[in-house]
Amino acid sequence: MSHVSRSTRRGRTLSAWAVVTALGLTTGLAACSDDSLPEDLGKRPSPSTSQPAPAAGAPNVLLITADDMSVDDIAHMPALQSLIADQGVTLTDGLAPTPLCVPARASLLTGQYAVNHGARTIKGRTGGPKALRKPQRTLPVWLQSAGYDTLFVGKYLNGYGLNRPKQIPAGWSDWRASIDDSTYSFTETEFNANGRIVKPEGYNTDIIADMSREALESRDAERPFYMWVNYVAPHIGGPRESDDPSVVFGDDPDAQLSTTMPAEKYRNKFADQELPDVPEMWRGTRGSHWYLPEHSSNYKAAMREVNQQRLESLLSVDDAIANTVAELEDQGILDETYVIVTSDNGFMVGHNNRMGKVLPYDNSLRIPILMRGPGLPRGTTSDLPVTNPDLAATIAAIAGAKPNRPIDGTDVLSLLQEQKSGKRPIPISAWPVKGGRIPMYTGIRYGSYTYVLPTHGPEELYDRSVDPGESRNLARQPRYRDLLKRLRAWEAEYRDCAGDACPKEYELS
Repeated sequence: MSHVSRSTRRGRTLSAWAVVTALGLTTGLAACSDDSLPEDLGKRPSPSTSQPAPAAGAPNVLLITADDMSVDDIAHMPALQSLIADQGVTLTDGLAPTPLCVPARASLLTGQYAVNHGARTIKGRTGGPKALRKPQRTLPVWLQSAGYDTLFVGKYLNGYGLNRPKQIPAGWSDWRASIDDSTYSFTETEFNANGRIVKPEGYNTDIIADMSREALESRDAERPFYMWVNYVAPHIGGPRESDDPSVVFGDDPDAQLSTTMPAEKYRNKFADQELPDVPEMWRGTRGSHWYLPEHSSNYKAAMREVNQQRLESLLSVDDAIANTVAELEDQGILDETYVIVTSDNGFMVGHNNRMGKVLPYDNSLRIPILMRGPGLPRGTTSDLPVTNPDLAATIAAIAGAKPNRPIDGTDVLSLLQEQKSGKRPIPISAWPVKGGRIPMYTGIRYGSYTYVLPTHGPEELYDRSVDPGESRNLARQPRYRDLLKRLRAWEAEYRDCAGDACPKEYELS
């Protein structure tokens, strides 16, 4: 690996910063650009001298996740487009097999589907960090065994710190995680910063960006690093603002249209932004277990405000991505670093007449995945279906690390480097958000088809090649009879698959 002194780095002309300046984003980076860092960002412990030596020339890996960022959202993030998409690969069929915060993040830690890693939902016996099976056998542990410095910043699994706020999960050399429930306050977030509870002043996204820079500056420069940065935006959070909508759907107070909180400098930046113009907007899916009748005009107007604030909050994440890329270039290591930007799950803002995630619709299951790094083509797209477990498997393979648990995902790096196209069956499932051992549904996503078997209700089939908005359940259509037999068989075979029994081979085309 190549390294330069910090004083030399500070004197470099940064092409990443040039791009940022050209995009007019420098104002948003002001919170991240001061060389002096508050003490409450947390100091990392001294690097261990007992770690194994890394493989020669091992690349760095930086994983950046935004919480509830959808595929539609990335069009409004210019730095992400110019610094990651234009310099690498954009996956058009990234997938969260269980589209919910905890199971998706646990899949990124384990390379497993939720049925196997155990953290299937948010609350209850199968929810939160306590439900994660074998927490000593996760990606950062594998990477440390391969000689990597491992850094974590931001939101961990929902519920982290409620009982043991100073706990540091296995495998992390540098740990700066937000403590629940303060995670969802954009102005009052507490962190466990390497064993110290701190509460930095400022806006949550800017604080996480500053912590990321400090972690990169204080990393073990003799080792390759893996850093996972988790931003809370555009997830809902407070404090509540005067322009937040107050519409409630039906009699359920949990159906309140909650919003996120943009940085003050970006408030009303998207005041004129309409909801996505797509076929499924406000269109309930006929024949679906999750069908809803049409909403009121007030509800639709409130949803537009929800989406506006989501996009405004992501501008700060976009700034932070630009700042981190600039720091990598400042240190002279950008070209030897894989940068992966993704989300835990998708998000619906009126799609299929719904708000949120969890459900088996395309806008819930599908996630943005953008990657740049050694050997990857620039400015290309890939239609390979790639899942959260696949990302963990790919990162482990990049590092030459050996997982110490069976993994369900597959390494996709060479396929992306060679610009291969193809498909494979992906098992999907979800459990009730408030806990429960019985799934809401299981199913299979295969190419343009989504097959769903609700626990309480008839089977559903959607063909996005003829119905991109998934507005009609085609399961009773005679022309899909043979396909349904195949999908039913896959659902039965892969519902509880584990390790090599899971579908990993692509049908390349």
